[in-house]
Amino acid sequence: MKIHAIESGNFKLDGGAMFGVVPKSIWNKTNPADVNNQIELAARCMLIEEGNRLILIDTGMGNKQSEKFFGYYSLWGEHSLDNSLQKLGFHKDDITDVFMTHLHFDHCGGSVVWNKDRTGYEVAFKNATFWTNQNHWEWATQPNAREKASFLSENILPMQESGQLKFVERPKGDFGFASELGFDIFYADGHTEKQMIPHINYNGKTIVFMADLLPTAGHIPLPYVMGYDTRPLLTLPEKEKFLRTAAQNNFYLWLEHDAHNQIITVEETEKGVRLKETFTCADILI
Repeated sequence: MKIHAIESGNFKLDGGAMFGVVPKSIWNKTNPADVNNQIELAARCMLIEEGNRLILIDTGMGNKQSEKFFGYYSLWGEHSLDNSLQKLGFHKDDITDVFMTHLHFDHCGGSVVWNKDRTGYEVAFKNATFWTNQNHWEWATQPNAREKASFLSENILPMQESGQLKFVERPKGDFGFASELGFDIFYADGHTEKQMIPHINYNGKTIVFMADLLPTAGHIPLPYVMGYDTRPLLTLPEKEKFLRTAAQNNFYLWLEHDAHNQIITVEETEKGVRLKETFTCADILI
């Protein structure tokens, strides 16, 4: 097995929204804001190369939205999904599976592109199977008012229309093995219904793709919960359960949204679980 980091683009969001009830005087120390109160974020996807399969976890925002839309997110940097794949010698047509942790636009927007004459949309990975779970699919395609702006139909419905969409078989509890993909998944409901957090066994290490359960290293303390979470009081016990397990088992946490910390480990302290070490992807993916 080989694992690769796919940097699909950088953007910014309001720091207050990203840290909920935590005062700026605290979160600004770890995630400094610009003059517009926005903090720097990443869309760091993961590519798993194993045998004849290339599994891409999340796809970033994509590039099909309007200039006005992207203006809200202050895009910065030179990264893109296509360029990151090309640097590794791959093309979108080589991808066999696209696993989406959830269907918010910054996690699945790159899964769908304009068609050739820009009259409609088509899937970006024509040879891939697209994976979500049925509970989350129903949640995303019948969105509540709070999340409606994050679930964009043009990002979602073309996957079903292509005939390439499949659902991961869910366990009865919140943790199970996805035999279709070869890795374990922790299911979390605080951010959105049935967000999937993959656990990948790699060279004797467990690498966990954190998605929005832990957006940045600055979000480790339990009360540091995003204002975007639909059930913040449920995020608290989910984070506590996961972070304790991560500390006890020395999991390597792949931070999808942290622009400056790629992979971290955590440890138990008198104040609770806290940051232990930081790594670049190059440190771990040897």
